[in-house]
Amino acid sequence: MESTDHHVSALNKVSWQDLFSNGNGIKAITLALGVMLHATNVYLATTVMPSVIKEIGGLEYYAWNTTFFVVASVIGSVISANRLAKLGPKRSYQIAILLFALGTVVCTAAGSMYILLSGRFIQGLGGGLLFALSYAMIRIVFIKDLWPRAMALVSGMWGIAAFSGPFVGGIFAENGHWRMAFGVLLIFCLLILITASVILPSKQNKHTTPPIPYLKLLMLVLAAFSVSAGSIAESTILNIGGVLFAVLFIYVLVVSENKNSGLRLLPTGSYHFSTPLSKTYVVMALLSIATSIEIFVPYFAQTIQGFSPIESGYLTVLIAIGWTLASIAFSGVKEVMAGKIILTGCILMFIGLAGLTAISLVSGFDTSDLHLILTCTFLFVSGAGIGMGWPHLLTRVFALSPSGQEELASASVTTVQLMATAFGTALAGLAANIGGIISPGGIEGARQASIVLYGIFSIAPFLAAIVIAALMRQK
Repeated sequence: MESTDHHVSALNKVSWQDLFSNGNGIKAITLALGVMLHATNVYLATTVMPSVIKEIGGLEYYAWNTTFFVVASVIGSVISANRLAKLGPKRSYQIAILLFALGTVVCTAAGSMYILLSGRFIQGLGGGLLFALSYAMIRIVFIKDLWPRAMALVSGMWGIAAFSGPFVGGIFAENGHWRMAFGVLLIFCLLILITASVILPSKQNKHTTPPIPYLKLLMLVLAAFSVSAGSIAESTILNIGGVLFAVLFIYVLVVSENKNSGLRLLPTGSYHFSTPLSKTYVVMALLSIATSIEIFVPYFAQTIQGFSPIESGYLTVLIAIGWTLASIAFSGVKEVMAGKIILTGCILMFIGLAGLTAISLVSGFDTSDLHLILTCTFLFVSGAGIGMGWPHLLTRVFALSPSGQEELASASVTTVQLMATAFGTALAGLAANIGGIISPGGIEGARQASIVLYGIFSIAPFLAAIVIAALMRQK
């Protein structure tokens, strides 16, 4: 609680005017635009993907677009500290923008799903690097008193992106120009590149270069791709085989983490399920995995209910809106109530996903206004479920991490969330393909896939509730 009080105190010391005065404004805007570019691309790509599938095909690889992007974002995020120390703020930021721009050009020109996937991977690498660097550079380009305001500004870009992404993607997709939705991002890339080249320092006062955990990153990539590869197979044995290979790669990662105390992705004690820290990470991962259903929401809405791209895009962001509003509303709850809030959130998220499963089961009900209202409600409830407990889960990670590993604990939050999202999207693709999104396909295939997807993923918050309940009893 002391760190939280200190953060609030620091936030009250300076005004927004301070952040945008004395040359700080252009720095703040540049870093904020970097995060906004990455975040807008996330929602934009989700919105236009059904239109992409109609033109170039590759429905069986639908979830791969998000999986490739997120896995690459994990890599970019993890290597950001090394690049920043070795290349300096300006050059590392320039490389991040250029990588993102290159990936965007590939996506814009993609004539097949394989080319699009390569573009999405390059985009993710640049986006993850850009995202992590934007936060890291706050400590470099601003005085300490301005950090809280700058953090708040940069974090707030996700809220703006939740509206700009579906809008830009939907407008172009509805007019048959989904490629131009990606193309618009290049304008922002150029703007950010120019301003970053002018205002960011070339060097930072840091003499040590953090090493890159190559083996661990390789295991993460192979694990996520194993599930994705297994998801497109028609054989159940191959589906299961992909998951088993993923488990094997994760096991190698855990063994490597336990043996190498100097080069870790997560703090000490994170892999022993008996510890409160490990249980906290498990809850975070399960809830993050559950949100992965959002990547298929636009496809289901357009295929089953005949929604336009922009309408289906805004359905997707209901989870993000619920998450944001609930995080704000419940962030001030006292620590003694935190466990109950997290547990309630898990139950609420389970209700949301179970509700989506239930309304998907009702035939002949899909185009009614009541179905739309219930869909919106359950999506919002699912987001609110993870949002109301998320700030307290983060606080617990910081409080439970060993002394001296504070920076690692801070970085681990993003690592766990991105890792869980990568596996979640891969598993979502597996569930949708098993459910029939390819065969029989069409409206009936989409309806069956939605039932399987929502039903299976409702298990995740249910398991999270069991884990947090056990943790509360342990205390």
